[in-house]
Parts: sequence; structure tokens; C-alpha cells
Amino acid sequence: MEPLRPKPDTEDILEFPVSYLTQDACLKNILQRIHEGKFGYTVVCANPHSLEVARRNRLFQEALLTADLVIPDGIGVVLASRVLGGRIRERVTGSDIFLGLNQALNREGGRSVFFLGSTEETLAKIQRRFAADFTKVWVAGTYSPPFRAEFSEDENRDMVEAVNEARPDVLWVGMTAPKQEKWIFRNRGRLQVGASAAVGAAFDFYAGKVQRSAPAFQRLGLEWLPRLLREPRRLWRRNLLSNTSFMARVLAQRLHSVRLRQG
Repeated sequence: MEPLRPKPDTEDILEFPVSYLTQDACLKNILQRIHEGKFGYTVVCANPHSLEVARRNRLFQEALLTADLVIPDGIGVVLASRVLGGRIRERVTGSDIFLGLNQALNREGGRSVFFLGSTEETLAKIQRRFAADFTKVWVAGTYSPPFRAEFSEDENRDMVEAVNEARPDVLWVGMTAPKQEKWIFRNRGRLQVGASAAVGAAFDFYAGKVQRSAPAFQRLGLEWLPRLLREPRRLWRRNLLSNTSFMARVLAQRLHSVRLRQG
């Protein structure tokens, strides 16, 4: 991996620039970019599993390194910051950004969003709930892409054209990691959108397709536990192997830093 380029309001978590800002500060930054009327601001999530996957996936790695805002989505990232003497004090999840930004847009009024990802059924549920929750935000469009690992050039062009024709203020992308981050990275220069955010499971949570863990588990940093118990076959590798590998690397980085200070 190339040396980390310092970015404002971030810290180095295993060579990735993760934001240490609070949720409110993150939302303020996104809104500022939308108000400026510029295109191309990108938001992605960082958790132990995604940072482990990025080690072996060059395009995903570049997507995380070049994103404008990398939020600490997993409690493991918060713990890593503490071990490394950093400044991250709270999780900021994709769902938090999804709800918080839509609430802010609703207060302003006259804004629009686009939903890219998931199934037509899920998108229809999102639209119905969104129309009731955010009455002053317009859903400019939705698009359910083909369910495959890679899109053809024609499919990709159709997706970009659909978004650009709608000209939304915010593009919500929910295609699971790392596909969603790589898609935004590949197309950010072509998208005529103020902000594009990869929020993954937020689509399923908001549509009611997947139940988010209770607030008590969220506050304790154990949001992953009920989901692991519900879907052990799908999530055990992510929650156990990736987390273990991630924390081992964090501890190694901490020991390396201590040795350097000691000379």
C-alpha cells in the first residue's frame, strides 16, 4: 500500500484515513459540499472486515483511500483508535448518516435523492416509507442493478445515465461492500451528484427487510452480536476471522510505534 496522504480530521487506522469527527460534524461536511453545488463528494464506511478485505483488493483499497469521508462504522475501528492513541470516540454508521442526512435535507426542503442498489421490491418499500418520513425531500429516482459481481460497460453506462438524468443532491448506494465502494470510485468523475454515499445494509434496515439490533446493543458496541446469532453461516467469517486479524494488526502497529519512540 502506498504511504497515507494526510487528510484533515482523519487518523491513520492501518494506513487508511478514517474520520474522527462526530456524526453531526460529518453531516455538516456533507451538507456544506451539497450547498456549494459541486459534484463528486464520496462517503464510505470503515469496519474491521472492510479494512481486511481492502488489503487484498486493490480497487477497494483505492476507493477507501480516495474517499472524501471514511466513517468509523464498526466498534472495532473505535477500539483500534483507542489502542493507537487516536481521537475516534464514537461509531458513525452508514445508517446514522442515511437517517441524519435525510433529516437535514428534509428540514431544508427542496432537495432530492436517488437510490441505487438492492431489489425492486426493497426499493419500493424504501420509497413508500421515505415519502412518509421525509415529506420535503423528493425521490428523484431508483435503480435496481443486475445481481452480479461485475457490471458490463453497457450496464454501468445505463446506471450512470439514470442517476445523471435525475440530477439528485444525494446518491444513496446500497450494493454491499466492496462492490458499492468500487462502483462509486470508478464513476465519481462521471456522476453529476453532490454527494454519493455507500451505505450497504442501510437499505435493508430502512425497508424493514433486516432488523437492526436494539439500541442497547448499538450503544454497547455489540450491534454485530444479534446479527451474528441470526445469520451465523453468513457472518461468522466476517465477525470472527476478520476482526481477529484486524486487531492483531492493530496491536502490531501499536508495538511498532512504542519501539520507535523508545529508540
